[in-house]
Amino acid sequence: MDIKRSGSRPSAKPSPDYFTGAVRQDPLNEAPARVRAVLVTFEPGARTAWHTHPLGQTLIVTSGLGWAQKEGGPIEEIRPGDVVWFPPGEKHWHGATATVAMSHIAIQEALGGSNVTWMEKVSDEDYGKGKK
Repeated sequence: MDIKRSGSRPSAKPSPDYFTGAVRQDPLNEAPARVRAVLVTFEPGARTAWHTHPLGQTLIVTSGLGWAQKEGGPIEEIRPGDVVWFPPGEKHWHGATATVAMSHIAIQEALGGSNVTWMEKVSDEDYGKGKK
């Protein structure tokens, strides 16, 4: 058994090539696990770029208020306790709302060594469509 005490590992900043705004990631597990689990925190206005996962992705919202969208669908509000499933290959993005931070646990499994395919960033115009 290995217990990772809260605060014992530094948070990481993901690549700005794949995220807009202030985002931090805290790993929840380690290799050789085939499943990757990460606590991701998005400051207001922060979000992922469009992306897909070869074996799908599960998000468990832990705090705040967020938005998620699959390609061609509406921007959906996500709240603490919500569980979001993106099927394999479904193009999507997720992040905080424009005014409230959001954290979620992201869980995805790798296929052939890859667990994500990154695409273009979500434009400010398209992101702004989440405002009501």
